[in-house]
Amino acid sequence: MEQYDLIVIGSGAGLNVASPFVSLGKRVALIDDQRLGGTCLTRGCIPSKVMIHPADVIRELQESKNVGVHGKITRVDFDLIMKRTRAIVDDGVRDIQAGVDATPNFDFYNTVGRFVDDYTLEAGGTTMTAPKIIIASGARPTIPPIEGIEKVGYLTNRNVWQMEKPPKKLLIVGGGFVAVEFAHFFSAIGVKVEILGRNPRLIKTYDPDVSEVLKKKLSQWMHVHTGMEVERAEVRDGKKILVARDTATGKKIVFKGDEIILASGRRSNSDLLHPEKTGVNTDSRGWIVVNEHLETSKPNIWAFGDAIGKYQFRHTANYESEVVMKNAMSDVGPVESVDYHAVPSAVFTYPQVAAVGLGEEEAKKKHQIMVGRSFYYDTAMGYAINDRDYFFKVIVEAGTRKILGASCIGPQAATLVQQVTDMMYAGNGDYIPFAYTQTIHPALSEVVIRAFGAMQPVNVEGHHHQHAHQPTRSQRGHNRTHRHDHDTHGH
Repeated sequence: MEQYDLIVIGSGAGLNVASPFVSLGKRVALIDDQRLGGTCLTRGCIPSKVMIHPADVIRELQESKNVGVHGKITRVDFDLIMKRTRAIVDDGVRDIQAGVDATPNFDFYNTVGRFVDDYTLEAGGTTMTAPKIIIASGARPTIPPIEGIEKVGYLTNRNVWQMEKPPKKLLIVGGGFVAVEFAHFFSAIGVKVEILGRNPRLIKTYDPDVSEVLKKKLSQWMHVHTGMEVERAEVRDGKKILVARDTATGKKIVFKGDEIILASGRRSNSDLLHPEKTGVNTDSRGWIVVNEHLETSKPNIWAFGDAIGKYQFRHTANYESEVVMKNAMSDVGPVESVDYHAVPSAVFTYPQVAAVGLGEEEAKKKHQIMVGRSFYYDTAMGYAINDRDYFFKVIVEAGTRKILGASCIGPQAATLVQQVTDMMYAGNGDYIPFAYTQTIHPALSEVVIRAFGAMQPVNVEGHHHQHAHQPTRSQRGHNRTHRHDHDTHGH
């Protein structure tokens, strides 16, 4: 039996914990049955953004007529797009592999690891043990129970990158992050796309007003169907057929396409590991259960990232890996707890959407809140973009002025929400610094300041005795953020 100081299952953010241990001279085993780098590098965040950027360029050119610029797309080089998408993955994997191979006391097992006893795993015929184990085994696509789907065939985020030519018509099952990003790309390059979302809303974790605008915008380029329960798949006359039930009316609807992408959620990989054999508990859905220190039910075994099913974002996994690393290296017990009060996320569809913290409905259940909303169009830069639907929204606790959340739909949504995320982690987490900052004029960041300046009570008792907000610097004296000021300011 091989004896290690640390065993890490998962080569994504798991490497963030493995590397510091190796640098201290510890003997570490790394287990992953996929390519090195995890979901983000090999089939998620990174390749999808290389793929999506050309789609953004296409949409921007198509919408440029709204500001007086007329152009057309003469050719989309699908081969080049996919070649660049695969290249960044291959280069990244190669670099990680070279680093692992060159590091003493660092053994990589490119296979499934399974627990066989307390603190003991088997991987590729090798039995190993360690006093400390990290489970960062990730997740994989959920395959919904659609009759006949395996026989018909489908793509997921695991294999879509190998596509050699785009289909003429694509059916996407799902209405979440992955579904709308793929829908954006394929529709932009000329594929006829139909989204079949099970939930009544797109991106159900975001506020309804964001989902509503997103559906409206995407519907300009594709057919978006929500509240659809896909029940059956078959091949008919050379076409792939999906039969879905409208959950609102009960009506059965037939959809035809050349290819199908399943993007209807994720499931834990814990079932492959058999964690119960070492005393690690999972919940009813298979997600590994952890406490505030990210320790499992078994002492000195930690889990984080997609494996625990809380926030399936690489930036959150990176944060969690820091917590685990500090706790695993401590000789005096846990020294760090997780703080999820301001977890940001973004969906790189068109338009871009992003959010952080609590949504409005969730916030109202626990807090007396004030909500402010500002439309891009009411700022100088937003007027230049010329779209009346894009907005930024903030949610603040009335008594403390602490920022509870924010959401945005429109260009640079991820960057704008990050401004609020940073403030939620700074000082008291209140919005007061926004009231005294200088905001570049004219820039889209003015929409953030205007949202805080437009806050109104939502469920505040006795709100008629309270001021809705403290005026921002840009509202004292004159309103520099209003779009009409662009004639006299910002030169």
